[in-house]
Amino acid sequence: MSRCEDNLVAWFQTQCHSSAHQVLISIGDDMAQVKVREDASALITTDMLLEGVHFDLSTTDLEQVGYKAMAVNLSDCAAMATEPVAAVVSVGLPKSISEADLKTLHQGMVRAGDQFDCPLVGGDTTCWHSNAPLVINVAMLSRPAAHCAPVQRSTAQIGDVVCVTGKLGGSLSGRHLSFTPRVHEALALTRLVPIHAMMDLSDGLSTDLTRLCRSSGVGAQVQAEKLPLTDAANATDDPVNAALNDGEDFELLFSLSPDDCADLLSVWALPTPITAIGQIIEGEDLLIFHGNQPAEILKPAGFDHFFETSKE
Repeated sequence: MSRCEDNLVAWFQTQCHSSAHQVLISIGDDMAQVKVREDASALITTDMLLEGVHFDLSTTDLEQVGYKAMAVNLSDCAAMATEPVAAVVSVGLPKSISEADLKTLHQGMVRAGDQFDCPLVGGDTTCWHSNAPLVINVAMLSRPAAHCAPVQRSTAQIGDVVCVTGKLGGSLSGRHLSFTPRVHEALALTRLVPIHAMMDLSDGLSTDLTRLCRSSGVGAQVQAEKLPLTDAANATDDPVNAALNDGEDFELLFSLSPDDCADLLSVWALPTPITAIGQIIEGEDLLIFHGNQPAEILKPAGFDHFFETSKE
């Protein structure tokens, strides 16, 4: 088996034999959804950050690290248009870390959660016997929004318009530590129009659009000149490549019908921009067009935890 993350997730899906009555959404989406009683359900997600992979303490303070640890989970809630409820955290602490350091880490987590009324309600701490790297794992609960069911990544439809929020690329300029999870935007989108499929952009547009399409059994085409670029992406030698592959944008990637897209763009009032970048097509190809040039195959070249060594 290839060591790539998506192949491992696919294997884990074959090993999950959950009851369809109890587990409404299982492995393969941004969150899992389970029934807690006959008329109610909850969603859960978890993300782990590793020192030396997701952050570098020589250039990043612990408050920022704590913020990111919560924010990546809040972004999962946004990805499915759900409402964050509460979080717990487990940390593996270097032997050298102090009580003051731990309190600073906690402050960052609280700052992220407070934006969306999502308190940190518990957790666990343990300490390495050696000065090993800091490990942080957050698990978060959310509830379905009153106005719509959780939006999955597996329900894109042929002919849909592909859209993103915000701007893409240049995450290593510091955006990967200070981004705002698009919880409010996701809830606003789904109140205005039906969203067919959605996920957050954690590993890069090329990789995450591939995941959405494979989950939905469709293909897609993207117009390179329509990609919304950050100033940091524009400052690189290849801005389009930065937008496609840098990863950790934590914007929303979603699809909806052309009519609903037109309606959405005509009434959208939030400051975060929405940009139509392409279309869902029949088949399984992912294509990118650069101006009037022939289409090229869009290959997933974003972040893969088993092939990359650092996202500091």
